[in-house]
Amino acid sequence: MSPEKRLRNGSNGRVTIQDVADLAGVSIATVSRVLNSHPDVSIRTRAEVLKHAQQTGYISSKGIEVRSLGRMRLIGLAVPDLREPTVAEIVTAAADAFHELGARFVLCSADQSNGFTSLRERLLPDTVDGALVIFPSEVSGELLAMQQSGYPLVVIEPTVQIDEEIPAVTATNWAGTKAATEHLIGLGHTHIGFITGPRAWRISTERLAGYHAALLAASLPLSSRLVQEAPDRTIAGGREAADRLLSLAHVPTAIVAMNDAMAVGALEIARTRGLGVPHDLSIVGFDDVAMAGITTPALTTVQQPLQGLGRVGADVLWRLLEGQRLDATRIELSTKLIVRESTAPPRGSSFMTV
Repeated sequence: MSPEKRLRNGSNGRVTIQDVADLAGVSIATVSRVLNSHPDVSIRTRAEVLKHAQQTGYISSKGIEVRSLGRMRLIGLAVPDLREPTVAEIVTAAADAFHELGARFVLCSADQSNGFTSLRERLLPDTVDGALVIFPSEVSGELLAMQQSGYPLVVIEPTVQIDEEIPAVTATNWAGTKAATEHLIGLGHTHIGFITGPRAWRISTERLAGYHAALLAASLPLSSRLVQEAPDRTIAGGREAADRLLSLAHVPTAIVAMNDAMAVGALEIARTRGLGVPHDLSIVGFDDVAMAGITTPALTTVQQPLQGLGRVGADVLWRLLEGQRLDATRIELSTKLIVRESTAPPRGSSFMTV
């Protein structure tokens, strides 16, 4: 006799929640959490409960399709600000990937200024089955607690350092700014400024490290004055930091900006100071969002795989929802230098381009 036949059954002969709990070897409360899509249940336990609930007829096959064994249907996308071009591209790619997988998604705020006290609250845990978290600013402990409670989540470009147990998809930030700085050095620049974001950001640290690595490899000195911190990652932040760089007694002949928006801010300040780009000042950005190709001059930049970050992040999360084991919790996607018209040898240089 199969286990499903050995049921307690209620007085009316129907299968009860106690029957499902007994067969799955869990408590009634756990069965209830699974059937109501609470996140604090492991993938393995969720699958076991749903299997017995379907086999006993406690829920219909149609009902189990909604919560299917690992094939979840509602995903949370936690985003900081959709107005940022980088965020919009990542979200678009992730949404396309989830659509192809037959899943729906809901947008949740990743901005702590909206009054919610925790990321768990913002992700509507009673509603979504897992989450893709983009540029989170939460401390590692909160993310790790959610992950260890059985809530599947994947982080794209964490703003702060996070625990190695938390699955994350990132770009090769260090390699990107190293390539950008090497490009300028190859053109003959030896006095190169860098616009960074707040030093507490992981991305700021990694991209600044790439700039430093290129200078050291070329035996060029490191100068703290040539590194200026922008208050945020906007055009206005780039203007502010570039203005400080161009006010130095020894003005740099080139600037690497942490992103394209900051690079556009540097372009604007150069114009107001009567500097021609690229012959008086070369500028390199990072991201290769749409604005990089339509500035005057068009911006040399590091192409970040934004679409890839969204699609790979969605794929990793889906594998978690299906109960698959991950070979690694860190995936890095390569960057690529895109050379356009905003970089050239410094004025007076004998360097010749081909």
